[in-house]
Amino acid sequence: MHALELSLTPLLTPGAKARPAGANSWRLVIPPGPAGQYRVAQLDDYGKLRRGEFPHTAPVSLSLRARASSPEIPGTWGFGLWNNPFSMAVLTGVEILRLPALPNAAWFFFASPPNYLSLRDDLPGRGGLAATFCSPRWPPAMLALSAPVLPLLFWPPAARLLRRRARRFVRQAGVDMGLDPTHWHHYRLAWHPESVVFSVDGSTILETGLVPAGPLGLVLWVDNQYAALPPGGRLSFGSLPNEVEAWIELEDVSLGAG
Repeated sequence: MHALELSLTPLLTPGAKARPAGANSWRLVIPPGPAGQYRVAQLDDYGKLRRGEFPHTAPVSLSLRARASSPEIPGTWGFGLWNNPFSMAVLTGVEILRLPALPNAAWFFFASPPNYLSLRDDLPGRGGLAATFCSPRWPPAMLALSAPVLPLLFWPPAARLLRRRARRFVRQAGVDMGLDPTHWHHYRLAWHPESVVFSVDGSTILETGLVPAGPLGLVLWVDNQYAALPPGGRLSFGSLPNEVEAWIELEDVSLGAG
């Protein structure tokens, strides 16, 4: 396993900050504000690349130390590898337009209510999660054929049916870490061709054969966004208010390959 050079680009909405805090260490901050205004502080290594040009394929490992300003930051935050399937930040003008894709990811993901980001009823949909998403890499033109059914997601009976059907294509694994994220923890994920292994503070918490399809990009972020498709089938999404500044601190971020 050899170390990869980090080449991270900030993605910041007004008032957000990505402050260096030492070698491969940062403090990501979003300002307080109301609902309805998207706020994000993000570092990533895919910048203006098309999704097929994202830089990472297995085997890759990510290791870092992190802590957060609150046990439950309104919105989401985390770090890991993903294919950025929806490119929501394009709405702010700080990200290029990419056509939608099915999700592929291996990451540590923290989501406050009302987020609910699981298609399966037996897996956690919010909280502090170690999780993978594994989906086929369908061309955007094929996904476009599903556009006429998307309004049905706002009708709960249809949304429940579509949620069950989507499990055939979007497979996932996940576990609630059950930790206090305001304390420093060491997080590590190892993405292999046949498995993904997550560990926290030296202990393995999840090992799964549900492996994302690459290529993927590295992302580290905090934002005030939410999305939910819970078992009851009531789709919702938007941005949450945060009354005080929200931040995460990241130390000793490293990527390894081989």
